[in-house]
Amino acid sequence: MKKNKTSQCCDDSACCDVASICLPQPKLPRVVVIGGGFAGLALVEGLKKQEVQVVLIDSNNFHQFQPLLYQVATSGLEPDSIVFPFRKQLSGYKNVSFRLAKVEEIQTEANTVITNKGNLTYDYLVLATGTKTNFFGMKNVEENSLGLKDIRDSLNIRHNMLQNLEQAAITCDDDERDALTNFVIVGGGPAGIEMAGALAEFCKFVLPKDYPEYPASIMKIYLLEASGKILSVMSEKASNSALKFLKALNVEVLVNEAVTDYDGKVVKTKSGKEFKARNFIWTAGVKGQLPNGIDSTHIVGGNRLKVDAFLKVEGYKNVFAIGDIAAQISKDRPRGHPQVAQPAIQQGKNLSKNLMRIIQNKPLSAFKYNDKGSLATVGKKRAVADLGKLKFTGYFAWLLWSFVHLMSISGFRNKVLVGLNWAISYFTYDKSNRLIIRKFKGK
Repeated sequence: MKKNKTSQCCDDSACCDVASICLPQPKLPRVVVIGGGFAGLALVEGLKKQEVQVVLIDSNNFHQFQPLLYQVATSGLEPDSIVFPFRKQLSGYKNVSFRLAKVEEIQTEANTVITNKGNLTYDYLVLATGTKTNFFGMKNVEENSLGLKDIRDSLNIRHNMLQNLEQAAITCDDDERDALTNFVIVGGGPAGIEMAGALAEFCKFVLPKDYPEYPASIMKIYLLEASGKILSVMSEKASNSALKFLKALNVEVLVNEAVTDYDGKVVKTKSGKEFKARNFIWTAGVKGQLPNGIDSTHIVGGNRLKVDAFLKVEGYKNVFAIGDIAAQISKDRPRGHPQVAQPAIQQGKNLSKNLMRIIQNKPLSAFKYNDKGSLATVGKKRAVADLGKLKFTGYFAWLLWSFVHLMSISGFRNKVLVGLNWAISYFTYDKSNRLIIRKFKGK
């Protein structure tokens, strides 16, 4: 068969099979990375100049900076400020290819990844698929609530909120108006308290200007946490300070309050409480996104893959897992590493070096997590920070949070956009992105 001169199939006629994804065919070991989150990109970055062919597969064509999703949801940032196209990010990486596809199955015996766009083989497979929202089997909650895991969730929350506020200005039914302006956030982790803080500031500074027909006090924000305290993964000082900050912003925090049902109108809890709310945001849990084909005996709590000291999935010789999907179990960490950005980035860097050591028949280096601390913000000028033995709260912690997050965003343009938005908001307390671009119709 005569090949087109521009074909990437090169000398491998098999790659021209209609069932295969066409790729360049250098005579190098192929590393297939599924997922372009923090872990996947850190791995790709570490391999960009090595003698391997890297193929990154993702169902999106962009990386999203998840720690700032809540700011998009509350009209503080536009989505293009915290997303960055993979192809632009990988530009100049001569040994890296990106393919937009959804993985349907992994055939480990054949070293093949099956996607909705075709198949491709691998020498080494790295699963960096991340997590999705965990509703713990509550079907009504899953069908009627809004999660906060990707940029689409953020836009859904924004549009739902703005539509409800507009409807509240129209309706003459007091009960309906209360439901439209009540917000219930489930989950007292960083995502939950940051969302609650941002909504509280929206209520305090934006609502009186945009909706003078009713008082800002009409918008009530409830934060429900099933355990005994918020920010349970951080220090006691951080938890207490965050609670103090939320109360100062008129957020009603209820601990030991587990949600049992939500029908789209009424939130019900285990203790018997009920809340009328048309705005229901779920940040209470995540579970791993596992592709089909992985032996279930290697899956541990929360849909995570059990990996060894070198991040290899137990039971496989050339399949690895990093980031939120990986569970490296030890005496110190019986549940694995926290599902946040820092462990994911560090695992990606470690594995990039170990893959080259495997190829070069050199001894491997076990992954050891360097905990750089935890940060969470509660509105403007208020944050909490645990940096080892050092604990900060208030304005200095907020400055530290702002600097760390700004420097972590992909792309110079995005750093400038976010920094400019923050500067304007700091002095004006205004949010300029209160636009209903598309109607939100629910799930």
